[in-house]
Amino acid sequence: MLVDADKLKTSVKNSTLKYIKQDIINNFHIRQGELLSNPEFGTIIWDVIFEPLTDQLKNAIVENVTQIINSDPRVSVDSVIIDQFESGILIDATLVYLTYNIAENMRLTFDENNGFVTG
Repeated sequence: MLVDADKLKTSVKNSTLKYIKQDIINNFHIRQGELLSNPEFGTIIWDVIFEPLTDQLKNAIVENVTQIINSDPRVSVDSVIIDQFESGILIDATLVYLTYNIAENMRLTFDENNGFVTG
């Protein structure tokens, strides 16, 4: 039985993108200061979720999100949008998978009541 090379490439690419995205999501489960080997790494969002979302705080969150995503050499951040809702912070980040030159939106929700949710 012959395997269609194009289908196989597409399947491998989709699988690879899924794992890259999951690696990035996993990094958002790390609070800044939790990694003994790299205390500067991790998200600041849980520490500021109850704070008023000022422009200064938005900029700090954008910088933090950008740093976390760009720590993976397989992707880069194209844009980050921060918004606040009743019980948390919503982040829309556009990732570019460098090897494939594919852009994808990733939504991260940090909810006081439901924890960390991705979509």
